[in-house]
Amino acid sequence: MMQKLQHRLKGTGVAIVSPFTSSGALDFAAFEKILNHTLINGVEYIVLLGTTGESVTLSKQEKKTIIEFAVEKIDKRIPLVVGIGGNNTSDIVLTIHGTPFKGVDAILSVCPYYNKPSQEGIYQHFKILSEASPVPLILYTVPGRTSSNISAKTTLRLANDCKNIIGIKEASANFDQICTVLKNRPEDFLVISGDDGLTLPLLALGADGVISVVANAYPKEFSDMVRWGLEGDFEKARKIHFKLIDLINALFADGSPSGIKAALEIRQLCSNNLRLPLVPVNIETYALIQNLISEIK
Repeated sequence: MMQKLQHRLKGTGVAIVSPFTSSGALDFAAFEKILNHTLINGVEYIVLLGTTGESVTLSKQEKKTIIEFAVEKIDKRIPLVVGIGGNNTSDIVLTIHGTPFKGVDAILSVCPYYNKPSQEGIYQHFKILSEASPVPLILYTVPGRTSSNISAKTTLRLANDCKNIIGIKEASANFDQICTVLKNRPEDFLVISGDDGLTLPLLALGADGVISVVANAYPKEFSDMVRWGLEGDFEKARKIHFKLIDLINALFADGSPSGIKAALEIRQLCSNNLRLPLVPVNIETYALIQNLISEIK
């Protein structure tokens, strides 16, 4: 069963946004619209409650509600991965125990942030989470946000010691680190790009896909690029990469998910509302994103 899941998680996962109304409430009509937009355009799986989903501003009840809503709407058509992470190990274990996992295929768990644990602390943290989790777990390293990093040595140690840790979302942009994991990983351990702009070069090195932000707005194009890359047709994949790379860069100019929320409003998929402390992109960035979208054919 685990082998089957790992195969299904090769390709493009979408780090789905959490749409809000002008009053700040979850906008489930828009959420369903975005889910359908990604599903019909061929992505391999959905990732809920990540950075792009503004998970840190959602209440525990909102998280449960959005998981149950997504499970119902996806209806087992593709896998669903849910973000559950933080910097308090015992509290995350309690969260795992209180999460409705019916219809959820895996957890994505970020490296503990702010308190800057040692590599041994990171290892022990994820080992405990793996023991607590009823579903497979994917590590997530993103030093630019967390000020901590899961080293290649720690990743490989966890991959070998914890059988339900099945992969890592790599957003370190450290090619030496990523190559070390790719070279020495156990069979079927997934290495997933966490950076849209670096996805194609990572595919060339043997990575298994991406958890993408831009695929909220362009699921068909980006998942096609990833599939071409996985098949080794880099000529076709490069065309899509260059078609989208300027937009990808613009989406992060004023922070994420502010950029993708602007793009989704321009594409009439949801309103450009965020929860504080996040705010919409500035006027110049919005105009740039709008102009780049108008040029994509």
